[in-house]
Amino acid sequence: MTAETAQTLIESLDDLLEEERKSLLDGDLDAIGRLLSRKEALIDALNAPTLAGQPNLTHLQGKVIRNQALLDGALEGIRKVATRMAAFRKIRKTLETYDQSGRKTTIQGEVECKVERRA
Repeated sequence: MTAETAQTLIESLDDLLEEERKSLLDGDLDAIGRLLSRKEALIDALNAPTLAGQPNLTHLQGKVIRNQALLDGALEGIRKVATRMAAFRKIRKTLETYDQSGRKTTIQGEVECKVERRA
């Protein structure tokens, strides 16, 4: 692989990392998933043993670290939402109260959702 080809790969990866950053900031998880295979292919091509000399990739390292931090934040947000949704489901199914002596009592119940039509 020529140095020119390596530079093209580096520029493509740089553009992809910027696109990934934009998708992360926009919350577009579908786009992030679609970019993953392209990202892996570019990284594999750059890691190929036929690459003439090792290109300097340090300028991309900062972008990769930045995007990883954004991705970690997005995943943490998704986990928090999932936990919150689970709490809401639990609240809808049970009622927890305390009696006069401070003991917790749980009342099980199902929320029945129905619509009544009136003329």
